[in-house]
Formats: sequence, C-alpha cells, structure tokens
Amino acid sequence: MTPLLLLVALSVIQLILVLHVRSTLTAAAAEGARTAALSGSALKAGEARTKQVLDQAIGGSEAIVSVSRVQISGSPAIRVRVTAALPLFGMLGPQVLTVEGHSFVERR
Repeated sequence: MTPLLLLVALSVIQLILVLHVRSTLTAAAAEGARTAALSGSALKAGEARTKQVLDQAIGGSEAIVSVSRVQISGSPAIRVRVTAALPLFGMLGPQVLTVEGHSFVERR
C-alpha cells in the first residue's frame, strides 16, 4: 500500500512541476512577443525579454529562444518560440517542451 501511495504522490508532484514549467515558458514567450511587437522595437528586444522573464521565473534555464516575423490572417505579427528541457523524475513523457507566444505588430 505504501509504495503505491508514494508512486501516486510522486506522479502528482511531477504533473504539477511540468504544468508549472509549461505555464512559465508560455508566459515568457508571450511577454517576449509583446515586447518585440512594440512600435520601433527589434526582434532582439523580444528575445532578451523572454530570457529575462525565464531567468527570473525558473532561474537560468537552458531554453532555446527564437523570434521571427510571421503573418496571422494577413496581419504582421511576432512569434516567439521557446524550447526547454522538462524536469522529469524518470524517463516518462516528453523530454523537451516547445511553446509559442504571438503578438500583432504595433503600428504607428
């Protein structure tokens, strides 16, 4: 009974940790996209902001950040893609997670 309870408890903790990392990566990508989409801003500013948010939230993660210009329904937008390793206890599930944040480009 005790080993089963321990397995369930560790599984719940693992799920919570993965969801927290996913949420943090998504928020950082969205923040970086908003920064890069500001009038007069550059793609490098969005990348820097994304990395800054990640450093503050999950401390020095080895995330790969890419920022690009895209079209969404014919309107110019910024896409920030963040790829990071997941902190998994075992070898279960995906080892890396990729999320995206988008923002329409601000016009003057």
